[in-house]
Amino acid sequence: MSKPQKDKSFNYLIMFAVIFAIVLGRAIFLEINSETPMQMPHVANENMPKLLASSKKTEPVEMNFSEVLAASDTGQIETLKIRENQATGTLKDGAEFKATIEHDPALLSRIAASGASVSIDNSRGWIDHLGTWVPILMGIVFIWWIFRGIKGMGGVAGRAASAMNPTKIIAGTKTNITFNDVAGITNAKTEVQEVVDFLKNKDKYKKLGARIPRGILLSGEPGTGKTLLARAIAGEANVPFFATSGSDFAGIIVGLGVAKIKEIFEMAKRNAPCILFIDEIDAIGMHRGRSSFNDQDREQTLNQLLIEMDGFAGDSGIIVIGATNRPDMLDPALLRPGRFDRQVYIELPDQVGRREILDLYAKKLKIAKDVDLQKVARGTTGFSGADLENLLNEAALLAARSDAKEISTNDIEEARDKILMGPKKDRKVSAKDLKLTAYHEAGHAFVGVHYKDITDPIHKATIIPRGRALGMVQKLPIDDKVSITLGEIKADLSISMAGRATEEIFFGEKNVTTGAEGDIANATYVARRAITMGGMSPKIGPVAINQVDTFGRRHALENASEKTAESVDAEIRAWIDAAHKDARAIISRNRETVKKLAEELLVRETLTLSDIEEIISGKRKSKAVAPKPLAKADEGGKKAKGKNNAI
Repeated sequence: MSKPQKDKSFNYLIMFAVIFAIVLGRAIFLEINSETPMQMPHVANENMPKLLASSKKTEPVEMNFSEVLAASDTGQIETLKIRENQATGTLKDGAEFKATIEHDPALLSRIAASGASVSIDNSRGWIDHLGTWVPILMGIVFIWWIFRGIKGMGGVAGRAASAMNPTKIIAGTKTNITFNDVAGITNAKTEVQEVVDFLKNKDKYKKLGARIPRGILLSGEPGTGKTLLARAIAGEANVPFFATSGSDFAGIIVGLGVAKIKEIFEMAKRNAPCILFIDEIDAIGMHRGRSSFNDQDREQTLNQLLIEMDGFAGDSGIIVIGATNRPDMLDPALLRPGRFDRQVYIELPDQVGRREILDLYAKKLKIAKDVDLQKVARGTTGFSGADLENLLNEAALLAARSDAKEISTNDIEEARDKILMGPKKDRKVSAKDLKLTAYHEAGHAFVGVHYKDITDPIHKATIIPRGRALGMVQKLPIDDKVSITLGEIKADLSISMAGRATEEIFFGEKNVTTGAEGDIANATYVARRAITMGGMSPKIGPVAINQVDTFGRRHALENASEKTAESVDAEIRAWIDAAHKDARAIISRNRETVKKLAEELLVRETLTLSDIEEIISGKRKSKAVAPKPLAKADEGGKKAKGKNNAI
């Protein structure tokens, strides 16, 4: 706050104190001069008992109502003053008394009839006056403050209203972030490069009559770097950066969003050329047309935003950048040319992009020289930039916890497993469950190696419990895929069903567990998607049955007739049965090798791809001790609940 503003605020405070003192003084004055005596008629009473001995004390005598009535009946009361339910008075001998009485006209008339002088004080105390005048005075000051704000701020709903719901604005700062600090989104940087060039070299575009986009909408998955890219644009162009969020324009005061839109655009115009960034713009930019009160206020805010964006001069130099994860929810009027002219979709980084992001964040950390970041990039398919930063940060925390001087490959592996599957579970697992898990994962691993030339290679197999899973087999894609062949789908289905097939072969069909729950769900999803979306079933044909909604979810057979739905279900069952049969055949032919893998897992808990391949080829001598024979289970077997052995 500047010094003139502080002086004004101090003057307003003094003025308010003076007004308050005047009201308080008036209330006290009224209290002192507010007695309104009311003389009641004197009525003689012949039966008058003697005065109480206690009435001659110098201090007022505390009497109850019955004693007051008795004294009045005997004519001993000289005067009586009543205020609300409190009474004070004097007796005939001059002694004073006080009492709490009922304000009943009949009883008061009875006292007055005894010859006492009765007066009633109906005036209000100064506290009562404060309770009346102070709220009125504060309301007047509040209304004056709001209207003063409207006049002084050019339409903004006053400082008081803004204080109730302040807009968080990063105002007019120049960022030090440039495109060198943004990695993994090369295409998006190319799309916005000309905006930077326009802010630096306006004349070049004016000569050709070109109009730079007034608005750029950045959309994409969470954590892909939309906000970081907006900052980098401002940093590259060396212009002020204004940032706010769509939710900041919603508040409890109707019309406040409109006022705040005006305010932030006025700030931007005074600092042009600049970047105005609105994060989560879908909070105010959703489709119009609903009738609820809250939506009406939001629509007014959106209308004001449309007016402000359309009211720019052609060379204003204000570039509005909006960011959202839900571009499908935005109103068409907001996306038309002249407002958000350009939409830039920021995808999740590919393997090359992930390597660039890892290299960027690795500069800030002490990472061991033998850490292969390319391998880490291969094993983090689907990770966003924020996920990768979190991965390295988790690895750094693990290294610090173990008092290591640098981050090792094991730290990064542990951090990735923690993010994907959850932390390790220090729970007791029975010998039987542990053996079942080892054979289950050995089946997955063996069939995965069997199909290594068709599908993604295995990274490791482990029986260390994580999350809900008692074990898992991880894959490590060689490169990112944009499509998948029918052969890969069938191979993946066989790998998914290999765990259940192994349990059946080694422990009997009556002793299988629920450990294949996740495998079966994944196989069903893959088969259904290939049949209903990929058109890969000759029986169903190349038709799209499921449709993708705006959230990216697929709903089961919503466009299919009952007959088609039955055919799809039968085809899915046929695919999974075929995969299960194929897995059983592979494991049955290599029973001894799968047994060696399982025994090695029981001893070492984790096997890498090279370990698995050496055991299968016979190059590695098993370190495992021959396990004891598994005791036969009761009829039907004991199901291991809560397992979710992932591949």
